[in-house]
Amino acid sequence: MSTDAVAIIGFAALFLLMLLRVPVGMAMGLVGVAGFSYLVNGDAALKIIGHASMRTVTDYTFGVIPMFLLMGAFVSNSGMSRELFRAANAFLGHLRGGLGIATIAACAGFAAISGSSVATAATFSTVAYPEMRRFNYPQSFATGVIAAGGTLGAMLPPSTVLAVYGIITEQDIGKLFIAGILPGALAAVMYITTVSIIGFARPGFLPSVPKAPWSERLSAVRDIWATLLLFCFVIGGLYGGLFTPTEAGGMGAGGAFLIGVLRGRLGRQELALINI
Repeated sequence: MSTDAVAIIGFAALFLLMLLRVPVGMAMGLVGVAGFSYLVNGDAALKIIGHASMRTVTDYTFGVIPMFLLMGAFVSNSGMSRELFRAANAFLGHLRGGLGIATIAACAGFAAISGSSVATAATFSTVAYPEMRRFNYPQSFATGVIAAGGTLGAMLPPSTVLAVYGIITEQDIGKLFIAGILPGALAAVMYITTVSIIGFARPGFLPSVPKAPWSERLSAVRDIWATLLLFCFVIGGLYGGLFTPTEAGGMGAGGAFLIGVLRGRLGRQELALINI
């Protein structure tokens, strides 16, 4: 069988496996190993699997991913995500669909210090969803806003997706992070614009909440100092050349841990709940 025929059969098998709900990564691995085994030999394919797996888990560069995920876990369990949502809600919640707008804004802020879409969506499912449902926001709208806001973690630095892409393609991760700022900010603005349009087009669909007094707004702003400090420390140090992306992940995780402990937000109970 020619290599072209093997490639066509491989693509067909890949799509068939995905239609059968096999995870994409597993489907690609199975098709790739099977095709390589047919074209070369099975022993070589198995050796490549072993070498590639070992090279991946021992690659220093890949340490950036668990470090940023750990930083996001510390941030979430120390209550910084709730502070972000509270601050956004204090300034935007009174608008038509304001809780949805506040959720997008808070998701963008959390994504900028966690780098994970999954962590962002999971965190605000527990932070923003109950609040939106308490004010009678439709369930479909609440879950849709959180899902959309979660995608910002894949674009805004320090995105783990961009980190993986940079490692695989051997590109500068710092430059990829910089390149993700504008698309991520644009996506956040478009999400907020969409929520605003829905609120004006269907006034009865999205309720508004009472306007927060300035004392509550100022208190909410004071509460997010730790988040701003951590963001400036990690991103500023990365772009300023003080440390590499992998080191930035470690410094960010360490900084989030110290801030949480010093503020009394990360004790044994909170640390036990961390699951990366």
